[in-house]
Amino acid sequence: MPAQRGVGLVLLVVVVGLVVGSLLGELLGALLREGWVQDVLTRGPSIGLTTPATLDLRFVSLTLGFSLKVNLVGLIGVVIAALALRRL
Repeated sequence: MPAQRGVGLVLLVVVVGLVVGSLLGELLGALLREGWVQDVLTRGPSIGLTTPATLDLRFVSLTLGFSLKVNLVGLIGVVIAALALRRL
């Protein structure tokens, strides 16, 4: 019988996989010389707000922004994290 996993745990595993994978992708991109392999590993779409949204209420100003940069190694990190979650 499969274990019950909360949405929070699954979301945490996906985010950790993205972060670790993206960091590894940036590290590999810095170590590899320029070329198509480096481009494939380190380049990807950036999803989110291009400019931060600002809410000014005169007595307080709140600036919100969110951007997610996804690359191939980041997606591989999510897959590895998902496989690790299945083994838990």
